[in-house]
Amino acid sequence: MDDYRAIADEIAAQIADGRLRPGEQLPTQRAFARARRIANSTAGRVYRELVRRQLVVGEVGRGTFVRAAPVGVGSVPALAEPAAAPVDLELNYPVVPEQSGLFAAGLAPLLRADALEAALRPIGATGTPAARRAFARLVAWPGAVEAPGVADEPGVADAPEATRALARSEASAPPDAPAWHPSDDAVLFAGSGRQVIAAALAALVPPGQRLGVEALTYPVVKAVAQRLGITLVPLPVDHLGLRPEALAAVHRATPLRALYLQPRLQNPLGGTLPAERRLALAAELRRLELPVVEDAIWAFLHPDKPPFAALAPERTILADSLAKRLAPGLSAGFAVVPDELREPVGAALRSGGWGPSGFALEAAVRWIGDGTVAAVAAAKRADAVERQLLARRLLSGFRVRADPCSYYLWWELPAPWRAEAFVAAAARQGIAVTPAAAFTVDPRSTPAAVRVGLASPQLPVLARALETLARIARGGPKQ
Repeated sequence: MDDYRAIADEIAAQIADGRLRPGEQLPTQRAFARARRIANSTAGRVYRELVRRQLVVGEVGRGTFVRAAPVGVGSVPALAEPAAAPVDLELNYPVVPEQSGLFAAGLAPLLRADALEAALRPIGATGTPAARRAFARLVAWPGAVEAPGVADEPGVADAPEATRALARSEASAPPDAPAWHPSDDAVLFAGSGRQVIAAALAALVPPGQRLGVEALTYPVVKAVAQRLGITLVPLPVDHLGLRPEALAAVHRATPLRALYLQPRLQNPLGGTLPAERRLALAAELRRLELPVVEDAIWAFLHPDKPPFAALAPERTILADSLAKRLAPGLSAGFAVVPDELREPVGAALRSGGWGPSGFALEAAVRWIGDGTVAAVAAAKRADAVERQLLARRLLSGFRVRADPCSYYLWWELPAPWRAEAFVAAAARQGIAVTPAAAFTVDPRSTPAAVRVGLASPQLPVLARALETLARIARGGPKQ
């Protein structure tokens, strides 16, 4: 039924014409239901719809208020003119409208004085027993958290059927790897995913030694390797991803100490290793006796694909974070580490001062347990699909590579464009994109390509930005 949307339309009209002013508090949902003679559940749907439209905001313990400045009003830049604040298609932090309300509901019990005092105490890399248990379940294969019942969680029950189907898919997806349920003691924590990656590399690769990476890789790994004195070795890839025989050939020529890999939604290319390639790569790594750091930061968008750690658990450090899955300000990095590597990775975390926030871990434990993480991840998967469909339509005719579930795409520019010139032309129109050089390990083989992040702008802004980028690409550098 759409009755609740009609009521939401009335409230939206009152906000638009000034009858409800910025900062004004709405009645409680129960009072609103009595005044309107509607069910409490319908009142809840009205309020969630207003939050989704970003017209109101809920504050824990205080109530629901009209936004002081609704997002998007007066904030859309004129893309035909240089913008002081560019449309950011570089940084890629997905946000869905319903997530703040879900976070607030889960945080309410944590704000009691006793719970808050416990959550604000210092905490080490091993976290707490509850945190280790929750995060071990979060990454298990097949998933044990985002399972039957998640489609009924707050924020998902009222979502479109496509979103609910995505939420249910985790329990029904057929596995193409052995079941993997890491022990609680295998989990270590840091303040961010970047810190987890840095600690893993520091533990595995001594200064001056070699780390194998895909020829186009995550820029943070390049920066971390430089600080640690690690030499990056670019490994050839094809349309399926990293080639096991190429890895073996490079290792024979000059031995590697470890491999850094993004098997699901590789950044920047967006590809995911198919089952046959994952199996072959796992066998090759066992033969070569090489450890691997699996970057799973974006893997929540592909819950139907197993972690590489499920195929080679004895030699894989799985690195993950909540920054993309939830929100950048709620970052908590974590790793699942094999027994023999746990002490060196833990020592690297401690020596780097990369301990986690106790408050972030406690909040995450509650959100994992009450279904918030599952609901937000499901909504972001639906959002990513919608943005990819938009990008494919507006960039039709160009050479674009992307996974349908990804929040970014790789654009091979038409000749005679070069990446730097295209980035500069886009910047003059107030749009920031990332040149291929940011991802290239060997600067002598930088392609004429850019990565376009799709997550940050609102959809209308993203559409106008992509239209502008397409116009720039068709016009050529001289124009």
